[in-house]
Amino acid sequence: MQSRSEIDFGRLAARIKAWGGELGFDKLGIAGIELEEDEAHLLNWLQEGRHGAMDYMQRHGSRRARPRDLQPGTVRVLSARMNYFPADARDAWEVLRDAESGYIARYALGRDYHKLMRMRLQKLADRIEVEIGPFGYRAFADSAPVLEKALARNAGLGWIGKHTLLLDRDAGSWFFLGEMYTDLPLPVDEPSTEYCGTCTRCIDICPTRAITGPKQLDARRCIAYLTIELKGAIPVELRPLIGNRVFGCDDCQLICPWNKFARPTREADFAPRHGLDGATLVELFSWSEEQFLRKSEGMAIRRAGYEGWLRNLAIALGNAPRSPGIIEALQARANHPSALVREHVAWALEQQTAKAAA
Repeated sequence: MQSRSEIDFGRLAARIKAWGGELGFDKLGIAGIELEEDEAHLLNWLQEGRHGAMDYMQRHGSRRARPRDLQPGTVRVLSARMNYFPADARDAWEVLRDAESGYIARYALGRDYHKLMRMRLQKLADRIEVEIGPFGYRAFADSAPVLEKALARNAGLGWIGKHTLLLDRDAGSWFFLGEMYTDLPLPVDEPSTEYCGTCTRCIDICPTRAITGPKQLDARRCIAYLTIELKGAIPVELRPLIGNRVFGCDDCQLICPWNKFARPTREADFAPRHGLDGATLVELFSWSEEQFLRKSEGMAIRRAGYEGWLRNLAIALGNAPRSPGIIEALQARANHPSALVREHVAWALEQQTAKAAA
């Protein structure tokens, strides 16, 4: 075990990045903990109420932008990136054009990444400890109030695009992020340069106009928020705009020119499960609660909950072309025990009836 004065932190940083690659991370960078401008942006976003029903965002407040408040002693953040785009999935645009199929965000087609990322970060911490002895750290993968995109930007992993997602010239945006807060004074990397230029494709394509301007997102209108985070009724005026998106939304990533450089994932666990890259809405709507819980085990789609799953599918069925099979499926759920489900099924049946009269 080395004393801190004996450690060559530049050499250690290079070795940490190499170990990260061996563990399956596609890129790893190092950032400081200064996030004053990002904190101001966050607090303004919260003050405007753009976080919607995500009350935990308000409760955490500025703590998200102050790493030392979350993990005392933190002086650096290791930011790690892991590609998730499944190469063998059904073409995303094809699914979106097929109104009788359910679109699920590409990140949610396979295994939930949270545990996998934290496990890899823990293995990285263990490897560092073998090299230098005990040190202070804490690993995260969307599991605590962390301003992960700002930290990743500062660590040189990409820039924050106009859609508020992290972008990299060599990898696009189809990747997960994870962090390790540490007390090791490692040399920091240069923040990324921005390359969005005058492009506004992500803003223009957003189905619900949730991207209100460059780097301005109103979560209350975002389909990812509506179909995952929101637990109550989805606003009636937004339902037709959701189309067949039943868990999340990728439009702003699908349209982004930088994603032509995206690299498919190397993780077999991120491959689509249960045919969810293009299953029909009627099939998904037919799942019992037991089937939903069994098939969603270890997957992100479980976050919606069974009621939320049926709510989202009812909206998509209401938006789908009129067909006897869809009407039959909706009528079978018309007296569902959940008032939330009944409300959205009734709306969907109204839409199907209106199509017949048109």
